[in-house]
Amino acid sequence: MDYFEQLKNGLESTSRNYDIEKIKRAYDYADLMHEGQMRKSGEPYISHPVAVALLTGQLGMDSDSVCAALLHDTLEDCEEKVDVEYIKKNFGDDVLELVEGLTKLTGIQFEEKEDESIENLRKMFLAMSKDIRVIFIKLCDRLHNMRTLSAKSEPKQRLIALETMHVYAPLAHRLGIRKIKAELENLSLKYLDPIGYAEVNNDIQQKYGENKNFLENAQLQVVEELHKNNLKFDISGRVKTIYSIYKKKYNQNKSFDQIYDFYAMRIIVDSELDCYTALGIIHENFRLIPGRFKDYISNPKPNLYRSLHTTVMSKHGIPFEVQIRTREMHEIAEYGLAAHWKYKSGETDKENISQKLRWIRTLLETGDDTGDADEFFRPLKIDLFEDETFVFTPKGDVVNLPSGSTPIDFAYNIHSAVGNSMIGAKVNGMIVPIDTVLETGQIVDVITSSASKGPSRDWLKIVKTAEAKNKIRQWFKREKRDENIIEGKNEVDKLLRHFGKSFTEQQRNEIVANVCKRIGVVSADDFFNNIGYGGMSVAKYEGRLKDEFERVVKPEISEAQQKAIEDRNLERIKNAEKARQKEKASTAVQSVIVDSIDNCQVRFAKCCNPLPGDEIIGFVTRGFGVSVHKYDCPNAVAALDRPEEKDRWISVRWASGAGDSAGSGRSFEALLTVYAHYSLKVISNITNLFEELRVPVHALNTRMSGKENIIINVTVTTKGTDHINAMVSRIKRVPDVIDVQRGFS
Repeated sequence: MDYFEQLKNGLESTSRNYDIEKIKRAYDYADLMHEGQMRKSGEPYISHPVAVALLTGQLGMDSDSVCAALLHDTLEDCEEKVDVEYIKKNFGDDVLELVEGLTKLTGIQFEEKEDESIENLRKMFLAMSKDIRVIFIKLCDRLHNMRTLSAKSEPKQRLIALETMHVYAPLAHRLGIRKIKAELENLSLKYLDPIGYAEVNNDIQQKYGENKNFLENAQLQVVEELHKNNLKFDISGRVKTIYSIYKKKYNQNKSFDQIYDFYAMRIIVDSELDCYTALGIIHENFRLIPGRFKDYISNPKPNLYRSLHTTVMSKHGIPFEVQIRTREMHEIAEYGLAAHWKYKSGETDKENISQKLRWIRTLLETGDDTGDADEFFRPLKIDLFEDETFVFTPKGDVVNLPSGSTPIDFAYNIHSAVGNSMIGAKVNGMIVPIDTVLETGQIVDVITSSASKGPSRDWLKIVKTAEAKNKIRQWFKREKRDENIIEGKNEVDKLLRHFGKSFTEQQRNEIVANVCKRIGVVSADDFFNNIGYGGMSVAKYEGRLKDEFERVVKPEISEAQQKAIEDRNLERIKNAEKARQKEKASTAVQSVIVDSIDNCQVRFAKCCNPLPGDEIIGFVTRGFGVSVHKYDCPNAVAALDRPEEKDRWISVRWASGAGDSAGSGRSFEALLTVYAHYSLKVISNITNLFEELRVPVHALNTRMSGKENIIINVTVTTKGTDHINAMVSRIKRVPDVIDVQRGFS
């Protein structure tokens, strides 16, 4: 099958002006990188990026997006072959950044699978907040994966379907991409509850079979009335999706007869005035079902959706929904924010788009102080997945909040200062308790006072939105550190008492200090402060606190017993150090094969720090076995010219699997020199990169080079030359970095 011709024909059918030559180059590079790879379905792997690129084009994205879709798996699945600099040079910075934004975190060891999911989602949201095209491509990627999910094992099917239902379908909804949202929901349900899916599908077929001609006859009647009023329009009909009916039937306990919008027709007209004219015609000719009219034109949804919805009864007693919108509204209803992304002309309303993406930044701010899966996903589910409530400010501005929100959520949505100085609220002119649940259509007025002492800790139990919780916590973190420390100590003490032994304040502080070292918190007071203002959950660290508690809080024993314990511990430490040294030497022996000597001690020369992938040579030392150097090490080159030492140089080679992270797990120290323009952020940017890459840093030293440049020497752990080269490539892209070299300068 000619996959590129398939892609080219599909893109040309969209009538958009695509850069086919550039897309062809991206296709050729992706095809080369994925050569020999196959999907679980048995198809060549290139079929997947082509399908994603085609969906991206059908969504209305630009040429760079299509190129990124073709290349989206190369960094993740072809790391050894792919050339990042080639992508940057041949396709531009935008394409490279999109591909990196679509790439999962790889080569990183996570303690739990949930931690990995959180970090990958956070990485995706961060990339998405910078360039919304990332999530458009990711949704197309997930849609094609769901369409071909049958090739996976059953546990994998459920895992992927669950993530799709909980994350990607709601994201598509929030972005207004109805077509992708509906298909993702239906496909996910098929794997999560195949029995329920089949039951609803059978019900649909039965009901549709009983009234097979209903939609067609109803449309004929509507068309006749619209023509009488000289309206220009398009009309179409549909039945409700399987997932939508499933949700109403099982989640809302509704019978099939209670689903009034099983049948629906859509009328597309030329103007807003025509929308309301068409609505009047519908209400004049069909009986309106009370409470079923919604005006999303004058009161749009936060995902930009605008349309009129009304449910009416036919003369045969069958209810059906009518949606009325303009062509522009229909474009947005189908493709959401993607319809606003005008890369073709380069015109983007950045301020408007930025406001629409405010909720993404809120998700990124949520849970910054903890990696707890529950702490991350709970606000995500509330802010992203819940239905909205629409309320008004006294000036008539619309504020959308998750269902169940309170006046406190409303206040913090307006501004942090409004929430922090809030002392009460009015709803529709009446003073109400601040924990009142708001309802759509209410007018909310926040009562503030300059004498306010700030929010109450109890508000954290009342508010619904992650934005409000985050702002309250930030206020306590900033303004009430002393109180937070006391509150945090009380929380920790309460937990420690459950361990069944009495303890002193000094022991508690020692326990917490040891835990802080393990989790990377600077001091015990910072730990108590984070617990006190709600940034961290003490329950998450129960296991570590218990370990330290049992080590620090011991039963009373005699001096002789204590000395015997200390002696045993000292002996254990000595034995452990001997074992570590032996293991270190053994690792070196296992990593390098000395061709002419069996079972000899091997160590790596500090002057050049050879890594798996380097050409190496061995030097027989006096009393210390074989010292391994890089073949081009200056010391080795100089020594080879000395006749008296020539016979001591021998052939050595790397053992199979040395430095293979997926195999032996051995690691090596590498020395790097970074040359950069001096700035306040350059060192922190580099250390943050190492943290992002999960690369341990053993030492870091700096010195100025002239007035404007800085030299940074850093010692890191690596798996081999491929790993260090990839690391160097990433460091070179850090702002202000001039060059990076192996070894110390």
